[in-house]
Amino acid sequence: MTKPQTQASYEARLDRVTDYIHVHLEEDIDADRLAEVACLSSYHWHRIYVAMRGETISTSVRRLRLLRAADRLANSDMPVRTIAERAGYRTADSFARAFRDAYGKAPADYRANGSHAAFTAAARAQDAAGFPVAVESLATVRCAGVAHTGSYMQIDRAMGRLFAELAALKIMASDQKMIGVFFDDPDLGPVDELRSRACSPIAEDVPLSAPLEETILRGGLYARLRYKGPYADMKGAYRWLLGVWLPQSGHEPDDAPVFEAYLNSPQHVPPTELLTDIHMPLRTP
Repeated sequence: MTKPQTQASYEARLDRVTDYIHVHLEEDIDADRLAEVACLSSYHWHRIYVAMRGETISTSVRRLRLLRAADRLANSDMPVRTIAERAGYRTADSFARAFRDAYGKAPADYRANGSHAAFTAAARAQDAAGFPVAVESLATVRCAGVAHTGSYMQIDRAMGRLFAELAALKIMASDQKMIGVFFDDPDLGPVDELRSRACSPIAEDVPLSAPLEETILRGGLYARLRYKGPYADMKGAYRWLLGVWLPQSGHEPDDAPVFEAYLNSPQHVPPTELLTDIHMPLRTP
């Protein structure tokens, strides 16, 4: 077996672990069971996971549970106590401490005054100067992509698989860009049918095979909104961009999907420091 095949095999095993965690996120997750999922020795699998993924399994689980909790706080009326229980916390106090450490606010305060609430308030006030939007022309970009179906909040599953494939092909740079392309309106259809794709730019001469698929980011005019904060809050940013900025901008949206460029990683910065550029395609005048 060649070295690229060996690395691809290990990445595939860890991808199975990530998929298992997402499916069972609201259950007790047993380390021995994860070793079985990875088909690796219970003595060594976690060391391999940490070395290849850059964080412990407990950190991954805690981060993903709090991400789901933030989404529920920002975008539902589910009681905080229920959210805490589903995130694996036995008491509201322990959940509040963990959430405050990650997001900088207590859960109730986050629900009432998080950045999603600020976006909503700005939209209601018709304040077109509230957020930085630039109109710019972008070149056509060829990307490798991995398809994802389901909640947009879980596109990181496809992103992990994408980067594993790029690493196995030995074409991943230290500053490899992360891009999410979103094909469906999340307010129109069932969450489990939403289509998206995790993407990253690659050279024109790189051949692609499954699960990688070629994705072309259309060149042309875009509105770029720079968003800072938790991913769970971005729905408000979209509503402001589409409901306040666009009608006052003099532009028309083009018939192409929105894409997001992720400028840093939730593995390296707290949720409040995440930077995302939302790109909405515009028709050329």
